[in-house]
Amino acid sequence: MAFLKLYRNKLQENYNYLDQLFKERNINWGVVSKLLCGNVIYLEELIKLGVTEIHDSRISNLKKIKKLNPKIQTVYIKPPSKRNIEKIVKYADISFNTEIYTIQLLSEEAKRQNKTHGIIIMIEMGDLREGVLGEELLSFYEQVFSLPNVEIRGIGTNLNCLSGVMPTQDKLIQLSLYKQLIEAKFNVIIPWVSGGTSVAVPLLLKNARPMAVNHFRIGEALFFAKNLFTGETFENMHNDVFKLYAEIIEITEKPNNPIGELGENVAGNTYEIDENVDLSATSLRAILDFGLLDMQPQYLSATDESITIIDSSSDMTVIDISNSKNKYNIGDLVSFDLQYMGALYLLNSDYIEKVVE
Repeated sequence: MAFLKLYRNKLQENYNYLDQLFKERNINWGVVSKLLCGNVIYLEELIKLGVTEIHDSRISNLKKIKKLNPKIQTVYIKPPSKRNIEKIVKYADISFNTEIYTIQLLSEEAKRQNKTHGIIIMIEMGDLREGVLGEELLSFYEQVFSLPNVEIRGIGTNLNCLSGVMPTQDKLIQLSLYKQLIEAKFNVIIPWVSGGTSVAVPLLLKNARPMAVNHFRIGEALFFAKNLFTGETFENMHNDVFKLYAEIIEITEKPNNPIGELGENVAGNTYEIDENVDLSATSLRAILDFGLLDMQPQYLSATDESITIIDSSSDMTVIDISNSKNKYNIGDLVSFDLQYMGALYLLNSDYIEKVVE
């Protein structure tokens, strides 16, 4: 069985770096755990880091977190659905909201559970996913801030999640102005201005954050140390917290081109033969014990850079090891570096073992 390995020390070092970065700037932050897909082994590792606030978009994952440590502040990071209101109040201390009707339901349910549920009002700022329109924000706030058993903990926005709109300094200044407008009109204090996710970290490093923006939700930067503006790895951080290891189950010298009448493969693709290539050419191919049921190959790259991924079927992946200096044998492990989406697929697969080192 192929397995995904989390390197504990690298994750801890990434966390320590980010925690210091935020503390030096008096910023609150929470870890976004949705990548882990509720895997209890990895959630335990997350809590061991010293995390006090965890964000997720699946209520079942927040339930597991509360079972592991009831003291963790849990945040549900998408607008709640009507049928999940009871569970959200039970397992999420705070939720992101964009609909007055939904907040009314949360208020009623929180009263039934004898709780005060925290609300973050999400504002639309150009990425065109969830969010209250800016021109409607004051009217929206007026209708919800006095509801019983809910507390408006802050405002926030999501950028770079749907349309790729980046969190520039101007965007965060605009978000800060919304805070000022609400506080001035209603004579209240807005504790959190949640300025976004990992994509905003470069602004912090350049000290380009408006001071009013005092909260961030961080996932990809913690697990992959990726600067989403440049695609590079942040200095002093690790981009290989996760690695995939797969076992070689066949090694054979085979033709480079398929032989026979061609149709669609299992993924719906049709192989096209280049008539200009040597049709008699062969390569040393190895088959690995994972496939499309577990991941998408475009999000993986072999640690041995001389290896090429040829393609995957539902439960096997074929690689070309012809140019490798390593002499691979049946049963050997081949390791892969992962992009965020690659890890997400693997973590969501029950067929990939999850281990920690």
